[in-house]
Amino acid sequence: MSSIAPKEGEDPHGEGRWMSMHQRFLSETRDAEPEVLWMGDSLIQNLFNSRIWDTSFCLMHSLNFGISGDRTENVLWRLQNGELENLSPKMIVLSVGQENYGDTPEKIAEGVQAICALIRSKQPQAFLIVLTLLPRGNPDSPLRQRNRKVNEMMTEYVKGNSRVQLVNIDTGFVQVDNTISHHDMFDYMSLTQKGYSKAFEPVNELLTQLLQEMEGEVGRTEAEGAAD
Repeated sequence: MSSIAPKEGEDPHGEGRWMSMHQRFLSETRDAEPEVLWMGDSLIQNLFNSRIWDTSFCLMHSLNFGISGDRTENVLWRLQNGELENLSPKMIVLSVGQENYGDTPEKIAEGVQAICALIRSKQPQAFLIVLTLLPRGNPDSPLRQRNRKVNEMMTEYVKGNSRVQLVNIDTGFVQVDNTISHHDMFDYMSLTQKGYSKAFEPVNELLTQLLQEMEGEVGRTEAEGAAD
């Protein structure tokens, strides 16, 4: 399976839920005017039910386009089929790659980079924030090693790009003995409420800073226009 070949999401139970969510997102692009667009997989979808979403991100005029289980190719398909149309967000937050089971770190990074390039081409005004993949499983988990390698490649990818930033959301999930606490990830992969607050505080700080800077630039421009 290719990480960069756009593909509709799976429908293993014949319920059409994935396509229904995509259609709902398309409807929201016509009605909403978000300042922050959240795009990705289960980490983004479940963020919607977290306390930090209610206390911080919701207040930033956020729109959540996360679908649990999405691989890079599924997000690519969604972005090529309308989910970036009619919108003009100031910032886009992306988290994807965790669900690319069976792909090498190189293939996953290639898929994430293809999504970044597509977002930049369709939404050039938006500042793009890419989230690192979180550690998971036990200390010897091959998926933990895989995620670390993807993060290393993405670190190199964003270097020198002033409109794309990689944010490390691993704020101390791996303990001294290299295990992960169930208080942070109840199944050693999915974040708890505590885990979401811990992982997304750096994102909250960056978004707050960027919004303040952007509002300051608008204020200066308006003042200069009034003076003219």
